[in-house]
Amino acid sequence: MTKTVSGGLPVGFRYTPGVGNTAFLLALRDHGVLLGSRCAACEFTYLPARSFCERCMAELTPDTECGPGGELISWTVGHVGIDGDPLAEPVTLGLVQLDGADSVLMHFLVGAGEWAIGDRVNVALRADRTASMMDLEGFTAR
Repeated sequence: MTKTVSGGLPVGFRYTPGVGNTAFLLALRDHGVLLGSRCAACEFTYLPARSFCERCMAELTPDTECGPGGELISWTVGHVGIDGDPLAEPVTLGLVQLDGADSVLMHFLVGAGEWAIGDRVNVALRADRTASMMDLEGFTAR
């Protein structure tokens, strides 16, 4: 028999981006560039930057600029928010492999358009950046 207890449990958290993501977020905020890390041993470029290679555990340096163009690998349209409530307007999300990167980023696809896998896209940056992933407005069609 399962018992339930009604009520709430407030949970707070603080995100610590680490060395690689800190370099990525600061480069995005201060220079408007997307900074990755390239593993010389595996020849794999991670974006956002990482401090170690997930494949061979080699130490990495966040020093590889990627983008601002890229390829749309996949996309979807969301009509329901994370709480299950309908969204006022649908949102389109895409997986994009930026030029120079081997990994993909997921972010909003912005602007009107018919999206197709393989489309070329560009990074759209916000003018007022704060060292957050939301400094990216998303990706626009080329």
